[in-house]
Amino acid sequence: MGVHMIVHGDVAAGFERVQHAFGANFDQHGDVGAAFALFVGGTKVVDIWGGVADVKKDREWDADTLTLVYSASKGITAIVAHLLAQRGELDLDAPVVSYWPEFGTEGKQDVPVRWLLSHRTGLPTFERRITVDEALAWEPAVEALATQRPLWEPGTTYGYHALTYGWLVGEVIRRATGRSLSRILAEDISNPLGLDLWIGLPASEESRVSRLIAAT
Repeated sequence: MGVHMIVHGDVAAGFERVQHAFGANFDQHGDVGAAFALFVGGTKVVDIWGGVADVKKDREWDADTLTLVYSASKGITAIVAHLLAQRGELDLDAPVVSYWPEFGTEGKQDVPVRWLLSHRTGLPTFERRITVDEALAWEPAVEALATQRPLWEPGTTYGYHALTYGWLVGEVIRRATGRSLSRILAEDISNPLGLDLWIGLPASEESRVSRLIAAT
């Protein structure tokens, strides 16, 4: 079946089926706007995009469109933590309380930093409701986690910390270095490598962001 969506970008010989599959997401599965890149052995073999980035403004997706990555930010957060560990600025085997004393309540006093990174702390969600304003302010969220009782004994099992990982690891990073996670990512990783990658988007980049369409 032919691809009707206009797909922009570059595809190396032998990877044309990737372009067709990408286009089929629009023609057959209702996709609106997207981009895809593939590297093989360090070489970029596919770099394509198409569709609309902002339906309300009828803004097309282009090569510089930014998009949210959601839980992939956990991997980015872990990269920052491991960079600091490599530098000797963060000890993954040290107790969290050596950096963040307030965390040592409700049986969490012996939790090592590495359990935050491996989803073994027993704090996968917030016990109380956290408003958007509190989440963005940072301190109310980390204060809530510091005083919260774990849902299981830390270290005894694993549970995906979908909603809390960034605050748990990010607060240890902040306490250990005096810099926020977003600042370290920008100054030590994204800027030196020329990456369009942020946790905490600069206002100057907001016009490049694709807009989500709410599920109905």
